[in-house]
Amino acid sequence: MSLLSTPSVLVPAPDHQNNPLMSIIMQEIEKLGGWMGFDRYMEMALYYPGLGYYSSGSTKFGLMPSSGSDFVTSPELSPLFGQCLAKQVNQALSQTHTTEVWEFGAGSGALAKQLLGQLEPNVHYHIIELSADLQSRQAKTLEKYSSRVTWHQSLPERMEGVVVGNEVLDAMPVKLLQRIENQWFERGVTIYKDELNFADVLTDLRPPIDISGKHDYLTELPQQGIAFIRTLAHHLQKGAAFFIDYGFPESEYYHAQRQMGTVVCHRAHQVDMNPLIDPGLKDITAHVDFTAMAMAWQNAGDEMNPPKELGTLGYCNQGRFLLNCDITDYLSQASIQEQNASLKLLQEHEMGELFKVMGLYVDQAWDACGFMQGDKSHTL
Repeated sequence: MSLLSTPSVLVPAPDHQNNPLMSIIMQEIEKLGGWMGFDRYMEMALYYPGLGYYSSGSTKFGLMPSSGSDFVTSPELSPLFGQCLAKQVNQALSQTHTTEVWEFGAGSGALAKQLLGQLEPNVHYHIIELSADLQSRQAKTLEKYSSRVTWHQSLPERMEGVVVGNEVLDAMPVKLLQRIENQWFERGVTIYKDELNFADVLTDLRPPIDISGKHDYLTELPQQGIAFIRTLAHHLQKGAAFFIDYGFPESEYYHAQRQMGTVVCHRAHQVDMNPLIDPGLKDITAHVDFTAMAMAWQNAGDEMNPPKELGTLGYCNQGRFLLNCDITDYLSQASIQEQNASLKLLQEHEMGELFKVMGLYVDQAWDACGFMQGDKSHTL
């Protein structure tokens, strides 16, 4: 295997004693012949049993670094997020004649608690959670609703209801593609002098659209995210799905000026750009290509026998979605402190523009309240 190394991203010598996952990753790289695709590295760093970031016992979610947390999500920022999303979920349950909600990656359980407080008593809540540690925390948060919540470690063969995923797709491992002198390489991880280093190998993989120019260009391919959406499409027999995350449509995601890619790390409410440092001890994320997700959903329906109509209910930024779901009514009754926190969900320079919401349907489209104004499905 011919490797093109990139020494500029060499990381400090690993502390194997304090980070056993580093040794495991290095052993895996050696088993693979000295090179590991970044998607496999990201998967191990985030999900390796007991040692990966999401399977370990770190705090992760919280408002301030003093809590030991690494980042804050919308439900922790304000309960109004869940109350607004509940309006859309309730409408979807009514439109699809279902009584079950399925949440992927429920984190601290804050969103589930907010939704359950607004859902009808006959609605049962399912959480798909691989992390035993997070499941335990969620159970404590949702103790009041314990009779209405069931945890799963995998998707059932057949399911009905409304699916919710808040900041789930950004945690799906991605492949890295690097264009150097007009040649495309897949970027992976290798070992050099007992240190992790990025290394590139020639590849036939390409971005879904041409990238203009001849400058060096780094980007991602969300193959695991696409596989997840396709799998969900096959399992969800009846209902709808809503995903909230930071990302762009394809034309923006692969813009010629976005030449450094979107992979970043979060730790103690700070961002760094080097995922090879301290694997398992910090979050690694990539922005979502919403066009790829919408197309994966639609194409999965075309491939079924008999074909199933699967499509997009809507796509808009988070600020517009929350306004459509009447967040202003909730704000008028909230305290000044709650209002200030909630404004971060709406403002363009905070989470209102970068975060997007995408709704997906099964069999038949209907007018979803969250996309009544500002729908940008045509940009996907």
